[in-house]
Amino acid sequence: MYDTIIIGAGPAGLAAAIYGMRAQLELVVLEQNPMSGGQIIDTYEVDNYPGLPGTGGFDLAQAFRDHADKLGAPFQTADVTGITVRAAGDETHAPCFAVQTAKGESYETKTVILATGATHAQLGVPGEKELAGAGVSYCATCDGAFFRGKTAVVVGGGDVAVEDAIFLARGCEKVYLIHRRDTLRATKILQQELFSLPNTEVVWDSIVTAVEGTNAVEGVTVENVKTGERRRIDTSACFMAVGITPRASYCRDLVETDEKGFVRADETGITSVPGIFAAGDLRTKRLRQVITAAADGAVAVTSVTDFLTGKQ
Repeated sequence: MYDTIIIGAGPAGLAAAIYGMRAQLELVVLEQNPMSGGQIIDTYEVDNYPGLPGTGGFDLAQAFRDHADKLGAPFQTADVTGITVRAAGDETHAPCFAVQTAKGESYETKTVILATGATHAQLGVPGEKELAGAGVSYCATCDGAFFRGKTAVVVGGGDVAVEDAIFLARGCEKVYLIHRRDTLRATKILQQELFSLPNTEVVWDSIVTAVEGTNAVEGVTVENVKTGERRRIDTSACFMAVGITPRASYCRDLVETDEKGFVRADETGITSVPGIFAAGDLRTKRLRQVITAAADGAVAVTSVTDFLTGKQ
């Protein structure tokens, strides 16, 4: 019987492991992939983590894991498929939980920290995968500074896409927003701000059909969905803002989620089920970054200890 099981070994899960070990909790980290780090493993450079400007995503992930290993945090490679409520775990806290995996294993625990993160939706066009981290990005806040004074493209039409375009316009020479419809889905106030900027241009009724470049992004091919006309836009960056999907299929029927599937939890990490906590990109939150994920992991452990000691 564990005090807590941490599901996921991205920044949130690794921070939770570090804080959990320091709190002397009996814990285990279950991670689907053989390597810890989550999304930052595939990030070429992380330039906004305090104190470590310009560090590689892989290096940062390894540093997080090394810290957890140094404290003796146990890790198991396991694909979690579900969580069920079991009989009372002890006289103080009931019930306990059973965490099931794809291999048929079951782990019993008094609490659970959900930290499986989210994935960015991809266009699936030629060049996108090949140039990921070399101009193709899914986070303007993370990577926008690398393209200061250059041209950038943003793909999408919702709040995130428009916010990204506005953010990039502060430092880029030119920003194109490519949207497949003739109206944006973003809120009116964001649209007004976008349209007021002199260095932004919306490319209506259009989709990106290819990302071009050899070692880095050099341009995108854009097709008008009404006329079929194609053209190339020269750019140093292509930011995909076409959606983000939480990794929550294993817990969606247990805890309350919002309309997009993100686990409803505030800054404490407390979910609709007592004893289950959410941390990182999986939960409902304003900003999804390495620093906020790591902070979530620390706060979730504090909530776990409060729960185990009857303070919550």
